[in-house]
Amino acid sequence: MAHPIKQLIITFFTFTTFGGTTLLAQQDTDLIVGSKFSINSTILGEERTMYISLPDSYADLSIAQKKYPIMILLDGYTHFKTAAGIVHFMGSDSNGNRMIPETIIVAIENIDREKDFTITKIKTKRPNTMGGGKNFLGFIEKELIPYVDKNYNTKTHRILAAHSLGGLLTLNAYMDENSLFDAYIAIDPSIWWSEQLMTEKVYAISPSVFKKKLYIATANQGDDSYVKNKKRHDTFYAVLEKRAEGAIKVKIEYFENESHRSVPLIAFYQGLRYLYEEH
Repeated sequence: MAHPIKQLIITFFTFTTFGGTTLLAQQDTDLIVGSKFSINSTILGEERTMYISLPDSYADLSIAQKKYPIMILLDGYTHFKTAAGIVHFMGSDSNGNRMIPETIIVAIENIDREKDFTITKIKTKRPNTMGGGKNFLGFIEKELIPYVDKNYNTKTHRILAAHSLGGLLTLNAYMDENSLFDAYIAIDPSIWWSEQLMTEKVYAISPSVFKKKLYIATANQGDDSYVKNKKRHDTFYAVLEKRAEGAIKVKIEYFENESHRSVPLIAFYQGLRYLYEEH
């Protein structure tokens, strides 16, 4: 039997190699990966655009009452197609994998990453908009999720997934006992942004937080930065483990052969496998 990662890569290769021929031959038929919608956010004071991908079975009228978990994905323009392909591969009944439940993906298009993904400010010579992360999480939880729940068939099981600075925001959301999310995927999170504060926040975590699942992926950033990056992630995990005083639903995984830019593909896949290992 082919290894799941190899099988995943083969599936993508087959789609891109032969799928293109099929699409050219059937010009009247579009292969729809997802669609877009927008929300005027009162919290952020701006219009925000989202991409949404629905499971294959969503259009099946015979199971019209079926409800689906949702994944909120940051850096939507960059990661939407990748995540949609992986979720389809892992959850679709059409290929029989069923490693995870069919899932609705809602990916948020960026406007200002430094503002939206950071909780704290860093002093810079240039003016900056940093530190708006709490407002951005408020938009997600108080405006976006209620909108999605109202307009789509959703379960109250929610995943927050993000990379880099988005991964930092994901860790902050995980440590919030009032977060609406049940599980988290933080891909090479930028802990360097507020390393000391992140450690301090771990010691203030409510015990209820440790009931939620968290997956952390660490990339090899090369040279000395890789040592520092891995050490930061390992230290954060060690402090979490110590604070939990027992069983902890957190997995950290290091990808020596992946860079900060290449790691999201494999990390989305491995993260979902961990979150749904009992599925």
